[in-house]
Amino acid sequence: MKEIKEYIRDILNFPKEGIVFKDISPLLNHSDTFTRVIEMWKERYANRGIDTVVGVEARGFVFASAVAYAIGAGCVMIRKPGKLPYKTFTKTYDLEYGTDTIEVHQDAIDPGNKVLVIDDVLATGGTMEAVLELLMDNFNCELVEVTFLMELSFLGGRDKMKNLPVHSLVVY
Repeated sequence: MKEIKEYIRDILNFPKEGIVFKDISPLLNHSDTFTRVIEMWKERYANRGIDTVVGVEARGFVFASAVAYAIGAGCVMIRKPGKLPYKTFTKTYDLEYGTDTIEVHQDAIDPGNKVLVIDDVLATGGTMEAVLELLMDNFNCELVEVTFLMELSFLGGRDKMKNLPVHSLVVY
């Protein structure tokens, strides 16, 4: 997907030394490419009976809401602690240096819903692994697929996707 890659810029040493951050700001600001990304997901998911699109904080929200609108589904946010105003289910998970926590509203997904999970990047897979566990442990739903704008395949995150189908628009 050369067209998409043209609008993802590398930022060296962000957020810390040795990291090459994939900045999607130019893609979001280029209306033709952003529209094409959403259309690609719409083509893939429009006829799959998806009821709910789950977006992961924070850049995943941008894609999840647009895809949900495009396919006629609801949209749910997975957030950091203290950001959701209603009762939540919580999942704490390990990072390389410490832990992190994510939350979702307890009434976010109806039983039997078909769910698509979207985020911007699949790197090591730790956050998405926690998202999937949060959903599987607390909702009687069908996880259809996990999709990403881009995948950093050399980091092996796909291996943590709980045997779910994984789709990435761009792979590095």
